[in-house]
Amino acid sequence: MDFETSMENLTSPCDHDCDCNPDPALLADFKRAIHALGGKWKLEILFALMNGAVRFGALRRSIGGITQHMLTTQLRELEQDGLVSRRTAFAEKPLRVEYGLTDAAYGLLPAFKEILSWSRLYGDARLAASQEA
Repeated sequence: MDFETSMENLTSPCDHDCDCNPDPALLADFKRAIHALGGKWKLEILFALMNGAVRFGALRRSIGGITQHMLTTQLRELEQDGLVSRRTAFAEKPLRVEYGLTDAAYGLLPAFKEILSWSRLYGDARLAASQEA
């Protein structure tokens, strides 16, 4: 991906007469991604499913603080956006339903690795700053 922002060179937006607005197509792509991933729990849900399909109850237990209603809502939205698939496995009682990632969601793995890397750097910097204070 080849685009520049004022953040990349840590400068403020230009003061001279130019068109500093982002490319509308690029902005539309970004908004679509943010909409699909936006929400308090969606990234945690996707991360929890990175190691394979999980039953609803186990998924809920793995994400502390999420209610059953909110997990159901977020899973439905992720399904609609093509990031999570619901698989009914076995016709047993109670019905066994597993949720897993689609190929599109597995494409987020490099981004998750980068977020973890950033978190480790940021966490270390925050810890060092708090120790200096």
